[in-house]
Amino acid sequence: MAGAAPSSLSLKGRALMWLSQREHSRSELRRKLLARLRAEAAAGAGPLDASDAAAQVDALLDWLEVNLYLSEARFAESRVHARAARFGTLRIAQELSRHGVALEGEALQQLRDSELPRARAVWARKFGVPAGSPAERAKQMRFLAGRGFSGDVIRRVVQGADDE
Repeated sequence: MAGAAPSSLSLKGRALMWLSQREHSRSELRRKLLARLRAEAAAGAGPLDASDAAAQVDALLDWLEVNLYLSEARFAESRVHARAARFGTLRIAQELSRHGVALEGEALQQLRDSELPRARAVWARKFGVPAGSPAERAKQMRFLAGRGFSGDVIRRVVQGADDE
């Protein structure tokens, strides 16, 4: 497969290539594979029947899941690991839900438990000094809210900055 040109890869080869680069959610990989089939059909590789293409892609995705090449749990774990240092629990959960993956159980609890120190670290990197005015305090709170931290954590971080 290393010597094959990317355009000559089979559908399974292309899926495995993408999965070897990083974890994908089922919905994300499905979207990419269907787009690839449409592009090949547009380039003259043959007619594209939408239901046949969807069935072909779904069968491949099922095979990838059964053989553990595709895992929603691994995808969620990798996405949490990549985003936890910069974003709050709400933002990470929202991003996962866009991919059709729910964060549950122990992983969700660990993320919630670590939210306050993560928010403090993000605040310290961005601002580092307590707000001098109500307008500055509001700016800091909006920034943390935009990063997906909960309201309680935001208040504790910004108020705690005044105490230090």
